[in-house]
Amino acid sequence: MFKSVEELVRKCELEHKAIHEIMLEQEMEVTGMSAEDVYAGMSHHFQTMEDALDKGLNGVTSATGLTGGDAVLIRKYLESGQALSGPILLDAVSKAVATNEVNAAMGKICATPTAGSAGVVPGVLFAIRQRFNPTKIEMLNFLLTAGAFGFVIANNASISGAAGGCQAEVGSAAAMAAAATVEMAGGTPQQSAEAFAICMKNMLGLVCDPVAGLVEVPCVKRNAAGASNAIVSADMALAGVASRIPTDEVIDAMYRIGKTMPSALRETGRGGLAGTPTGQRLKQKIFGD
Repeated sequence: MFKSVEELVRKCELEHKAIHEIMLEQEMEVTGMSAEDVYAGMSHHFQTMEDALDKGLNGVTSATGLTGGDAVLIRKYLESGQALSGPILLDAVSKAVATNEVNAAMGKICATPTAGSAGVVPGVLFAIRQRFNPTKIEMLNFLLTAGAFGFVIANNASISGAAGGCQAEVGSAAAMAAAATVEMAGGTPQQSAEAFAICMKNMLGLVCDPVAGLVEVPCVKRNAAGASNAIVSADMALAGVASRIPTDEVIDAMYRIGKTMPSALRETGRGGLAGTPTGQRLKQKIFGD
């Protein structure tokens, strides 16, 4: 069993295996399930992701009216041919937003690793599908690879906004997606680790400041930023760019930053954007005095 990214990469190199293979073996060892059973369970989660994404792209609105419809707007803009971003990048953004709008509207999503960051991993996965044309099993392997890195974060730092800010939620999701994207693109385990580190470094210090304490503003749009960060970080790693700070040290830095972050900036809905005049007006409008 691996406990760090360094151990994970070393295990891959020594055994000449991909990250998803190591994660699958660990899952089988811990749960006692067969490979077929693990994939069956993951297939169920995969379908939940795809259903949420499709629902969001058709348009949803939250009960508060704070979020909804942005995924549709982004999709129309992408289809207009006027977008400045590349089609894969903006496709990932639209799908990440779609998924998180479904979450805000109390729809069914798959927490990856949390509900507030649930759009990033599926947004990236379903966007790069058009580039790599993966099989269903290869898409599930993407999730296994993302999960391997999420496993390390959860056991060495935090994936909770209340504990570590949004860096621990959207930051973790983005870094997980970056690492998995590299593997799907044919990169090495070490390159996946580099992509993870680069991506996480870009989101260190990101606070959790939900307006009115709801997982809507700015959470939905941060999923968009996380998805784009993941793809850019994967490209950098595949180009040969390396992180000067080792991946496990980046994870530790994220954990320590979260510990020192004021409570007002950790999901309490008191600081940051939630504490702005508009944020306070929206809270009063929704909940009253």
